[in-house]
Amino acid sequence: QGQLVESGGGLVQPGGSLRLSCDASGFTLDYYHIGWFRQAPGKEREGVSCISSSDGTTDYADSVKGRFTISRDNGKNMVYLQMNRLKPEDTAVYYCATEFSHPLYGTRCRNNVGDFGSWGQGTQVTVSS
Repeated sequence: QGQLVESGGGLVQPGGSLRLSCDASGFTLDYYHIGWFRQAPGKEREGVSCISSSDGTTDYADSVKGRFTISRDNGKNMVYLQMNRLKPEDTAVYYCATEFSHPLYGTRCRNNVGDFGSWGQGTQVTVSS
């Protein structure tokens, strides 16, 4: 079983940027959808973005479209979330997660917590002046 380790979180001012990384050691990323999720205090975990195994199709929550970009480097077993023009409402713990989906299945990921089975421990992102 692989392990997911997030990094890159921190404190940033509104309008700033952060790049989150997810080290997916032990996973053959070609065979997995990858998702980024977040959970703010007192709120349910929600999908932020995902990228599909089959064709690299991406999906984003409406709240982050145009500001966040997900990417993957299967050769390095790394997944990234570039976050620009950050807002205070982006403050949350951010998690990466995997869902097994062989590329021959041809399925596309969804930003659905229940679809993903393996999770990292999370990294805190705080947007505040």
